[in-house]
Amino acid sequence: MSDTAVELYYRESGDPEAEPLILLHGLFGSSANWMGIARHLENTWRLIVPDLRNHGRSPHAEDMSYQAMAGDVIALMDRLGIGAVNLLGHSMGGKLAMVTALLNGGRVNKLAVADASPVGYEHRFEAILSGLQSIELDKLTDREEAEQRLAETVDSRETRQYLLQNLLKQSGAWTWRFNLSVLAREIETITGFPDLSKQTFPGDVLFIHGGNSPYVKPEYQPAIRKLFPFARIRMLPGAGHWVYAEQPEPFSQAVRNFLTA
Repeated sequence: MSDTAVELYYRESGDPEAEPLILLHGLFGSSANWMGIARHLENTWRLIVPDLRNHGRSPHAEDMSYQAMAGDVIALMDRLGIGAVNLLGHSMGGKLAMVTALLNGGRVNKLAVADASPVGYEHRFEAILSGLQSIELDKLTDREEAEQRLAETVDSRETRQYLLQNLLKQSGAWTWRFNLSVLAREIETITGFPDLSKQTFPGDVLFIHGGNSPYVKPEYQPAIRKLFPFARIRMLPGAGHWVYAEQPEPFSQAVRNFLTA
């Protein structure tokens, strides 16, 4: 495993003099996923929204461990001259936010985790990965053909559209923004969670999750409380895993109330 940080691409908005808040996206996503929420939060914070390694416009790398990705976040903070920050992460980004706080407690003020717990999940990405890998980019004629191929394994049109945001045509050739080969190889690492049982984060933490999502179950609370003794857990009824996209205003208000308390 390499511990070399990659230089993350990032978007910035909001008040440059305000307290910084870093938003961390989920698997197969990018900084663009947070743009709707950013509009709710940018009046109060200096928002920094990176593409994580092997995603979006950020560099590709072989290591997808959360420790390596946490190093990328700290390196970005150092590059921007930020001593301490608030973190908000969704799904994979939520796990990354947790690991960053556990390993670098002095650099994180408050932590908000959207629909993720500090546990390993049995991953359900076989259909997505096989669908993506079945698309022969060198033979692809257009985006519609890619969606048709993906539809053979991925039923949800919304999920297909989300994934196909990463399909680009550059210099006449189709390519993926994300590093599909590494993400497929490291999927167990991404859906897992490192053993940080000797660490605790002493700051304020909000776990906010959708009532219809299985990612913050009552049986995960002992693991949450062990690592984050001051955690609060907030459920938004009627929302699923994409809690911030499904209920942007209640989600943004919950984050705002937590960070300003």
